[in-house]
Amino acid sequence: MYLQEYEARAGKAGSGGTSPTQPQHGRRKNLDFEPLSTTALILEDRPSNLPAKPVEEAQRHRQEYDEMVAEAKKRELKEAQRKRKEMKERFKQEDSIANAMVVWNHDILPNWDNMRNTRRVRELWWQGLPPNVRGKVWSLAIGNELNITPGMYVICLCFILDGASLADRESSLDLIKLDISRTFPPLFIFQKGGPYHDLLHSVLGAYTCYRPDVGYVQGMSFIAAVLILNLEEADAFIAFANLLNKPCQLAFFRVDHDLMLKYFAAFEVFFEENLPRLFNHFQISNLTPDLYLIDWIFTLYSKSLPLDVACRVWDVFCRDGEEFLFRTGLGILRLYEDVLLQMDFIHSAQFLTRLPEDIDSDRLFACIVAMPMLNGNKKWSQVSSSKHKKTGK
Repeated sequence: MYLQEYEARAGKAGSGGTSPTQPQHGRRKNLDFEPLSTTALILEDRPSNLPAKPVEEAQRHRQEYDEMVAEAKKRELKEAQRKRKEMKERFKQEDSIANAMVVWNHDILPNWDNMRNTRRVRELWWQGLPPNVRGKVWSLAIGNELNITPGMYVICLCFILDGASLADRESSLDLIKLDISRTFPPLFIFQKGGPYHDLLHSVLGAYTCYRPDVGYVQGMSFIAAVLILNLEEADAFIAFANLLNKPCQLAFFRVDHDLMLKYFAAFEVFFEENLPRLFNHFQISNLTPDLYLIDWIFTLYSKSLPLDVACRVWDVFCRDGEEFLFRTGLGILRLYEDVLLQMDFIHSAQFLTRLPEDIDSDRLFACIVAMPMLNGNKKWSQVSSSKHKKTGK
């Protein structure tokens, strides 16, 4: 339509003596109608060779245009307010981290033994550790019950470089190479050629030498990678070996099926207590905890959650121990309870093994807070212990 109008006006201008070979800009100066924008189409009068707009139509077009402008301004104002809010929140968060960093460095860490279990420190710990003290706090909280020294790490490295040792552990080292390539691929730092590839390989290889009874199990690479991002090489190995020596991690990485089932049974006690509707839904669907908990526990959520959220989970895990791993699992189920209640077995299992990538840390931790680890008067340690006693473990 508009093209026809344009051509009609151009024809009229041509009949007034304009040459077809006249430059384009020369012809445009003689046009009465130039549809240059949507605004012009709405507000401008029609060309003289067409009927004029009725007053009502012109008023309606003006009103529609005013409404469009008003709506655009509202959107712009809303977007500006959102950006200002985000900026204020970011500044507030940065100030909070800076203040917390001062407290940790000057008050807590120098007096670690006396302050680690105080209410003030536990509350500050819950909010998340500042990145520059995270590794130090993790290392202190995990401890070194195995009394591993940096020298022992060097010795383990020498063993894996030895030809005979390499042959003995060939299968584990091949699995390590394969798993490293799949560790945090979006970061591009652990894959071959990346700055942390050799370092991660060294830590994992040294562990297979240090604990040949455990060897390498898929999922370990994620735990080692998180530690490497926050600690120096030898310290990362020491923390890694001690962390995997904790009862829960040892049960899973040794694939002690009986003990793993007891952990699942203890988890289900608190699952039913806190989320009865979802628990019953899973029971009807035959969706058992092993289908989603194994991957979560094996990697300490570092594979399942965004890295920043996983690090905050690690913060409190280092404070509260294995209980918090299962409490985090309940928090995830609470966060997505409404969605999961609408899903069948297959979709629920797929959803829980591949969680959304946009999980918000504060929302997740709000759900975790809402999951008290109490069954009547019994705490996690009591329920878990009672389950383990039945197997004699």
